Amino acid sequence: MTNPLVSELVDLLKLERLEDNLYRGQSRDIGTKFVFGGQVMGQALAAAQATVETDRHVHSLHAYFLRPGDIEAPIVYSVDRTRDGRSFSTRRVTAIQHGQPICVFASSFHIEEHGVEHQISRPEVPNPEDLEPITVPSAEVLAKLPPMMQRWLSRQVPFDVRPVYPRDELKPPKRPPYQQIWFRLIDTVEDTPLLHRALLAYASDFHLLGTATLPHGISYYHPDVQMASIDHAMWFHRPFRADEWLLYVLDSPTAQGARGLARGSIYSRDGRLVASTAQEGMIRIVGEDA
Repeated sequence: MTNPLVSELVDLLKLERLEDNLYRGQSRDIGTKFVFGGQVMGQALAAAQATVETDRHVHSLHAYFLRPGDIEAPIVYSVDRTRDGRSFSTRRVTAIQHGQPICVFASSFHIEEHGVEHQISRPEVPNPEDLEPITVPSAEVLAKLPPMMQRWLSRQVPFDVRPVYPRDELKPPKRPPYQQIWFRLIDTVEDTPLLHRALLAYASDFHLLGTATLPHGISYYHPDVQMASIDHAMWFHRPFRADEWLLYVLDSPTAQGARGLARGSIYSRDGRLVASTAQEGMIRIVGEDA
């Protein structure tokens, strides 16, 4: 692992132990106004995993985002060791900033067991090598945008992201509510399953809620659009590596009442379904009845 962007992300997911069941994580400015939800989930998962026996692996998590996080302040994670059974362990985590909870998080861990197995097949899409990575807008285009948007669009990211159906996020067309996106870390990291799960929890927050905006020709970058995650669920099915190509298959079955729902399936390159996601988020059009 030599890329500084990847090293910075890995360090972000390594928490400082303050006391039994109490951890502290730093915040990272990635160009958003508030702390990125994927960061909070990745760190909360790291805190929960630190209190579980190593033979038990996370198979599901659910996060509710209560308040926006301050990118200038660290986050304290308080872990409740809810239950340790013969096969499963459950943990609840509260993420705290400035004395107030900003996220409540629950996760379940399971020992390795054998049983029946099936999965839905991965859709046929072009290989990532045949697709173009997301590119930064030209300096001329960036100069016409607000400073915060300039920072977000020009940021360097630790993931190589290649959408099957690219779109101009500044002038998005209306299209059906589904998309497929290849992604992977831009550098290799240590072969630690706990780290790869935390990295995937982090990355799973990208593009998910945005799928609910596709039929409406709007995006996070529009000044009259307000978007924020309300909750995020994730299930881990099979082993994977975050530094190898993964396909994120996304759809949004509904949007109503200033909320949108999106779902995702994450496949390895060889077609194994490794994780599933779901998220509901706020989508408001300011000044309009939407």
